[in-house]
Amino acid sequence: MFYLRNIRLRLWPSCKGSDNGRVPAAKKKTMTAPASPERRRELLNTAAEVFAAQGYNATTVRRIADEAGMLAGSLYYHFDSKESMLDEILSTFLTELWDGYDAVLAAGLGPRETIEALVTESFREIDRHRAAVAIYQKEARHLADQPRFGYLADSQQKFEKAWLGTLERGVADGVFRADLDIRLTYRFVRDTVWVAASWYRPGGLHSPEEIARQYLSMVLDGIAERD
Repeated sequence: MFYLRNIRLRLWPSCKGSDNGRVPAAKKKTMTAPASPERRRELLNTAAEVFAAQGYNATTVRRIADEAGMLAGSLYYHFDSKESMLDEILSTFLTELWDGYDAVLAAGLGPRETIEALVTESFREIDRHRAAVAIYQKEARHLADQPRFGYLADSQQKFEKAWLGTLERGVADGVFRADLDIRLTYRFVRDTVWVAASWYRPGGLHSPEEIARQYLSMVLDGIAERD
């Protein structure tokens, strides 16, 4: 997807020793009731921040548990593996992204308005899922080869089709320049939008909508003084 330079994720840890396996059979028998939705979300947010900072392969379940203030074994009461946590982080992010994108694409907007709405929705998703976006950028390329994460490649193809199709429609309608290199423009916009996950922090000086407005002004109208 947005090509976010590399990105969805893999591997597992064991409660004992290596931190690199599934939950032992003995532990499965002692699992307690599922965590509340709020607690599960808290644990996934913690895991996402650790994955984003350290990389998926370098992160152990013990490290996630330490950040969450719990024992490593206790984390297995909520998730059967590190891979399951990563899967839920990425799939949740992409589901919400496509809920927003599909609404934009179904709205019947003109090409420029569609680009503006897609960019704005992208910055909103960075605000909601900054760590997941960072993970996607780092891990998606090699994760997409794993059957469990096959949806990453599907999302990338759908993403590319949406953006390229809108740019092509804009050129055909005379909204965008006829000499525009469509694929190069798509790559530029894709990368310059999603790289914001590396520096954006929720609650900062600018809202996602304000960042999108400034970005669109530069991309669509330029930065030179107008006559």
